Amino acid sequence: MLTSPTPGRRRPVHAFLSSLLAAVVLAACGGGGSDAGSPDTRSAFASGPITGFGSIIVNGVRFDDSSASISDDDGNSRRSDDLRLGMVADVSGSGITNDGSGSRSKARSIRFGSEIVGPVFSVAADGKSLVVLGQTVQVTATTLFDDRLAGGLGGLVAGTSVVEVHGLIDAASGAYVATRIEPESNPLVFKLRGAVSNIDKTARTFRIGSGTETISYEAIAATVPSSLDNGMTVRVKLQTTPVAGKWIATAIDNGVRRLDDHDEAELKGTITATTFAVDKKFSVNGLPVDASNATFPKGTAGIVLGARVEVKGSAANGVIIATRVKPESDDDRNSEGFELHGTISALDATAKTFALRGVTVDFSGAGIEFKKGTAANLANGRNVEVKGILSADGTRLTAVRINFED
Repeated sequence: MLTSPTPGRRRPVHAFLSSLLAAVVLAACGGGGSDAGSPDTRSAFASGPITGFGSIIVNGVRFDDSSASISDDDGNSRRSDDLRLGMVADVSGSGITNDGSGSRSKARSIRFGSEIVGPVFSVAADGKSLVVLGQTVQVTATTLFDDRLAGGLGGLVAGTSVVEVHGLIDAASGAYVATRIEPESNPLVFKLRGAVSNIDKTARTFRIGSGTETISYEAIAATVPSSLDNGMTVRVKLQTTPVAGKWIATAIDNGVRRLDDHDEAELKGTITATTFAVDKKFSVNGLPVDASNATFPKGTAGIVLGARVEVKGSAANGVIIATRVKPESDDDRNSEGFELHGTISALDATAKTFALRGVTVDFSGAGIEFKKGTAANLANGRNVEVKGILSADGTRLTAVRINFED
């Protein structure tokens, strides 16, 4: 069944196109990157959900990933084909430049990972959340569902489904805000990333955040970080079957990645800790930010625990030195949309869909803008650029603009 944006959840097409035009104008004026020095002598860092391909787009920057080293959060070498829309990625690359069509960089390394792998305990009737491995996961209008989950959230079955959740932690509510959810079949281990809570160093147990499940580290007590304590962000691997009501940890590692020095840094995520009212410092996704000399184009009222923000600046000594901080609303996130470049396959002229970079694209809607061709020119093997927004169930991209590139 074809789906289209529902009122109140999706941004109108004309507004989406206006935001795209504004982004192009900004790029043409030099916004989003520094012009000092050669791009190859500068370095850039970006962290946030993947919003496009051709190569990989993170925080509005198009990173050429043709020669990048790619790894997952276990350090395993991966391929560019393993990257998917909605995954949260850390990208290190050359200096960011603007060529009139947007911000660009050449990626040197890409690292991606998820927050949770585990069983679905329950699915909310209102379709806005689910509980995975005892953790509340919020579903928003920009949460992508792997198309193997027919109907998106409706394709999950409590007590049966096992999923991998990519996303961000809302430190204010203790919930996870999903950016991508995909099915898992018989994983070797379950996984959680979050802040330690309710630690009992005698019983050698703890929980993660506001989660309901107790984790035992008795079996690996000799190998856990000596600093393990409440509030520490960790990555925990678990056996897939609980014992006596406890999940058995098989590995516990520091859950905050190391941040190298970079001339430019762009970060999108949620505020996970803050002393902003005192010294204008806070953390985003666990990374410390010093905003003492930053500008705040939308003011500072929105710089609070759990808020989603965009930070631009540089990175030094493990800290993001912010030059610009802007809270992001739901409308801001929806207006960005998604962008795909690639070769059309699996064209279905009757259903008006085709596949692009592993994503089903729906071109059945009225008012789609075509460039250098029309719907009649769509064919398997044609190279196109698609810009669009998510369908109501989050499993496909509803095209807003299709540009033929060959």
